[in-house]
Amino acid sequence: MIIVTGATGALNGATVDHLLEHVSASDIVVAARDMAKAQRFADLGIEVRRADYADAASLPAAFDGADQLLLVSSSDPKADAVSLHHAAIDAATQVGVGRILYTSHQGASSDSPFEPCRNHAATEKLLAASGTAWTSLRNGYYAHSLARSIGDWRETGLITVPVDGPISWTAREDSAEAAAVILAAGRGYDGPVTLTASEAPTFADVAAMASDATGRDVRLDVVGDDAWIAAQVAAGQPEFFARFVLGMYQAADGGFFAATDPLLATLLGREPQTVRQLLDRPAAAQ
Repeated sequence: MIIVTGATGALNGATVDHLLEHVSASDIVVAARDMAKAQRFADLGIEVRRADYADAASLPAAFDGADQLLLVSSSDPKADAVSLHHAAIDAATQVGVGRILYTSHQGASSDSPFEPCRNHAATEKLLAASGTAWTSLRNGYYAHSLARSIGDWRETGLITVPVDGPISWTAREDSAEAAAVILAAGRGYDGPVTLTASEAPTFADVAAMASDATGRDVRLDVVGDDAWIAAQVAAGQPEFFARFVLGMYQAADGGFFAATDPLLATLLGREPQTVRQLLDRPAAAQ
């Protein structure tokens, strides 16, 4: 049995959809905080159980019987993500889950400037110490975030960043499909597994691609940390969140998102989606 948490979200929801191409609905369980939001899976014949990382008592029954358990990482920047993940890992170990798979990040590192990557590194340590077989899906930085990072470049002809660095922007849809392939295989993927697009462009590269895509000059402006934070706050962004996002740019500048790996293409049986393909889409579709 494969149990998937977070399936009411975009990433693991798509993973379940792809899993149905490989296994029957009776072999899948969806564990969700809000069972009503998982009704579409119940309509497909998938069992739905309640599971909330913040309610540790809900987890053992939700995870019971899993040969494989896919844990989605917490996405709340204000949450104590590592403690939430710890509760889930403890519950999985308690009920004897065969393998834990976890949605991590390519840049997982205890010294990353980006807090989620530090959380991923800490969670991987918990997995390694759990005594349970585990796989950490180190996905590349999700490409849908690029639209937010480059702003209204089509109107302004300008991309503004605090610092520049390479990022292996990876389509969330590709990551979900690859996770389904790994889950369906049921073996052969131990410890950290890196799943990235085939290229890691800098924002200067993205500006050049945008210029080529539109036939107009799109310029990159690297303004520095303080000026960028000030501009974000002036535009109405809470300062805590602006500083949270700043960590991503700083991590890129430090090379934490620079490496690429061919495994994603191998699992998909095709090349992953590219930044140029994203830029070529109409703005409303990004």
